[in-house]
Amino acid sequence: MIEKEARAKKEQLIKGIKQLGSLLVAFSGGVDSTFLLAVAHEALGKNVVAATATSPTYPSAEREAAAKFTKQRGIQHIVFPSEETNLPAFLSNPPDRCYHCKKHLSRELLNIAREKGISHVAHAANADDLRDYRPGLKAAEETGIIAPLLDVGLSKHEIRFLSRRMGLSTWDKPAMACLASRIPYGESITKKKLSMIEQAEAFLRQHGLNQVRVRHHGSIARIEVGEGEIEKISKSSLRAQIVSKFKELGFLHIALDLEGYVSGSLNRELGEPVKKG
Repeated sequence: MIEKEARAKKEQLIKGIKQLGSLLVAFSGGVDSTFLLAVAHEALGKNVVAATATSPTYPSAEREAAAKFTKQRGIQHIVFPSEETNLPAFLSNPPDRCYHCKKHLSRELLNIAREKGISHVAHAANADDLRDYRPGLKAAEETGIIAPLLDVGLSKHEIRFLSRRMGLSTWDKPAMACLASRIPYGESITKKKLSMIEQAEAFLRQHGLNQVRVRHHGSIARIEVGEGEIEKISKSSLRAQIVSKFKELGFLHIALDLEGYVSGSLNRELGEPVKKG
């Protein structure tokens, strides 16, 4: 059943993208944006351009992966600084932090599109995003950024399914979110904190952990990993290495969350629903 429905949605997606004529895709290198870019390239060829923002809020490894993908596919790729870390409304880290970031980023993308003579700008929001607290969606909509995956009702599961069928290596890539999402609302966002988080998560991945989050609670690092990986940390020599590395990065206390990875877990303080695993 999923194959039939997913394929039908993909056909609808391709048809809709062809009607656009040209498209600038906000490309992070994640599961959703890679799928959207690949389909758009299939539909529009040279009339699709990828745009990736550089920022301390996203790991350098993600930018490198995005650049590698576009090079392999022969897709024009524009890399630009997003500079949301200069926005007071973002750095103060209010609950609608993502709104201010997305608004700024959307305007930058629209400027790039105008300079390139591209008629539309798209981001890769999917149907599942409507079930989470995503103030950035409102900002994108207000500025005229379209969401083709959302428009045809594609879910994350369907996108992974179709990505696998298309031979995209990102089909089983763990979810990745802005590093600022690891800092509790109301606690200021700084480049130092973002760097600590990036290095801590990179260390965990280098040691074979797949789905990871390092939540920054002041002097405390709260580690979330997939349920199947909790035992790997707690009952191995890796635990001592993590403690040593995290203290080196500046954390004084290192905690392992026994619940495991929960997408958007910091939204609980807002009374918003969160997705397990």
